[in-house]
Amino acid sequence: MDRTPGDSPSPTFAEEVREAVTVRAALLVIGALVLQLAFITSYIGAFHAPQPKDIALGVAAPPQLSGELVRKLGALPGSPLDASAVRDEAEARRRIHDRELEAALVVDPRGTTDTLLVAGGSGASLAQATEAVVTRAEAAQRRSLKLTDIAPAGAGDSRGLSSFYLVVGWCVGGYLCAAILAISAGARPANPRRAGFRLAALALYAVAAGLLGAVIAGPVLGALPGSVLGLWGLGALVVFAVGATTLALQGLAGIIGIGLAIAIVVVLGNPSAGGAYPYPLLPPFWRAIGPALPPGAGTWSARSIAYFRGNALTGPLLVLSAWAAVGAAVACAALRRGPAER
Repeated sequence: MDRTPGDSPSPTFAEEVREAVTVRAALLVIGALVLQLAFITSYIGAFHAPQPKDIALGVAAPPQLSGELVRKLGALPGSPLDASAVRDEAEARRRIHDRELEAALVVDPRGTTDTLLVAGGSGASLAQATEAVVTRAEAAQRRSLKLTDIAPAGAGDSRGLSSFYLVVGWCVGGYLCAAILAISAGARPANPRRAGFRLAALALYAVAAGLLGAVIAGPVLGALPGSVLGLWGLGALVVFAVGATTLALQGLAGIIGIGLAIAIVVVLGNPSAGGAYPYPLLPPFWRAIGPALPPGAGTWSARSIAYFRGNALTGPLLVLSAWAAVGAAVACAALRRGPAER
C-alpha cells in the first residue's frame, strides 16, 4: 500500500526491538541470567561431592590407649576427623549435647566392640558419614562398632531436615515481604518516618510468620520437637533480619537490591546453611561462609532448640541480630532523593 502524505514512517526492526526491550530491561535480564548461573554453580558446587572433613570426634578410652588412638584417627587420609580425648562417656555425651562435638567413640578395653555416639538431630548425613569413617578405622584394628544416637531426629523429621526447611521458609517470607513493601511504594522511602513504618510493618509480619511457622512445624505436623516459644522467637528474628537486609539493599541499589538479597540468602546462604549436608561435609568455601549468613545461623539455632536443649545459641543469634540491626539502620538511612522509584 502506498504511503499517503502525512503518514509517519513505519519503525525499523531495530527500533521495534529497542522499544520492546529497553536497555534497562536488557540489563535486568542479564542480571537474572547471572543470578541463575550463580544459583546452579553454588548448589552443585556445595552438594555434588560431599566429603567429611574435620568432624569433631571425642575419644573416650583408657589413658594408655587414648593418646595413640586420637593420633591415628586424626591422621586418617583426607583428615575426615578432628579427634580429641575426653575423660569418659559422660563427658562425651555432655559435649555432644552442648554441640562442642559431633560424635564420640567410646572404647571398651575389655572387649572388641566399641560404641559410637552420634546426634541424628544434627543431620542424618553427618551421622552416617561419621559412622562410615569410624567403622573403617575400627575394622583396620579388627574391632567392631555399635551405634548409639543420643540426640535422634524426631519421628516426623525425615533425615533431620525440617529445621532447615523451616528456616528457608522464614527467609523466603522475609525477602518477599520486603520486596512487596518496596514495589508498592518505591524502593527507597521518602523520609526516615516512612522507613520506620516499613520496618514496623516488617516486624509485625515477622512476629506472625515466626509464630505460624513454629506452630506448623511443631504441633500441626509434628516435625520438630522443642519449644514452640523458642522457635517463634527465632523465626521472628530470621524473618526480620532477612527482610531488613532486603530493604537496605533496595534502598542502596533500587530494584536490583532484590536480586542482591536473593544472591546472599538463596544463592550463597541456602547451600551453605548446613541443612542437607552439615558443615563438616561441605567444601571449604561454603563451610566458611555458612555460619555468617542468615540461613546457616537460623538452621543451627533451630536444631539447637529442637534437639540440643537450646545449647550453643549465642553465636548464631548474634549473627542474626547483626543482620537485623545493620539492615534496619541502612534501610533508615538510604532515603529517596527524587521522584518515587519503582
